[in-house]
Amino acid sequence: MPKSSHHKRKLPILAKMLLERSDEEHPISRQEMQEELARWGLSAERKSIYDDMEQLRELGLDIQSRRGRSGGWYIGERDFQLAELRLLVDAVQSSRFLTKRKSDALIHKLEGLTSVHQARQLQRQVYVDRRVKTMNESIFYNVDRLQGAIAANKMVTFRYFEYNARRERVFRRDGTRYRLTPYGLIWDSENYYLAGWDELRKEVRHYRVDKMADITITGMRGHPQGDWTAEGYARKHFGMFSGTPCRLKLRCENRLAGVVIDRFGLEVPLIPDGEAHFTAALDLVASPPLWGWLFGLGPGVEVLGPGWAVEEFSVRLEQAAAMYRNRPPQEE
Repeated sequence: MPKSSHHKRKLPILAKMLLERSDEEHPISRQEMQEELARWGLSAERKSIYDDMEQLRELGLDIQSRRGRSGGWYIGERDFQLAELRLLVDAVQSSRFLTKRKSDALIHKLEGLTSVHQARQLQRQVYVDRRVKTMNESIFYNVDRLQGAIAANKMVTFRYFEYNARRERVFRRDGTRYRLTPYGLIWDSENYYLAGWDELRKEVRHYRVDKMADITITGMRGHPQGDWTAEGYARKHFGMFSGTPCRLKLRCENRLAGVVIDRFGLEVPLIPDGEAHFTAALDLVASPPLWGWLFGLGPGVEVLGPGWAVEEFSVRLEQAAAMYRNRPPQEE
């Protein structure tokens, strides 16, 4: 075999060996490299191994070495650090919109980004309280298809369904296809939503991607997006519920400033109102999850406007209180 061909085969074999089997705690010795090359019918002198390591460095691999009885060469800095891979694995494992099979497949691919030794540290189960994996395997591919439609500004059609008590799909609009110009994908409350211009409703609507079936990208150009942004849209919708848009004015105790900032961001204006309170005017969509969020804040928050929102909040509070007042006494 010509020397140049021999050398071309050595470098990828050694690079693959180092990437798959080495890390700081598991360097690969010269003897192990020579044994691996022998499996491929290649020989290597001691000096040539040193030369090969230097060439791999020049090609961009962070080849480190350690002396001593357990010394050898290993990959130092990688594209992803082990701590970063742990975060990615945890996110994949806990993602509700991924099926268990797809989660396992993605985690296996992430394991390939580090050594086999460190990959064992990634093979762990993350417990997330009451997390239920999706039953719809197609969501993974639907997201990719919809991203393509968004980039090309093409209208999509699909059928939309809910599950009944027998866990059967029941299609809305009697199975008639929806026609939507996709504006953006939003991940909220562990679900993916597609937001865009609904041709039937003549307004921006959103739909859960895992409940969309038979998605088709049409050749028709989409409705202009204007100044619409996914961030602004998601911020107005609690739990991605539809409702009545409004500018909701709240009066809150100062101790709730962090709660409001966590939900709406640092840019939300908080206007001092006396020594113990502040007011905030928020562009929101009034919906059951919004009222539930306000209920959870207790007496520290007051709805000041608009008038119909004040009335609705009061009615819902009274309904909730009446439900518990009228409950029959529980047996001990």
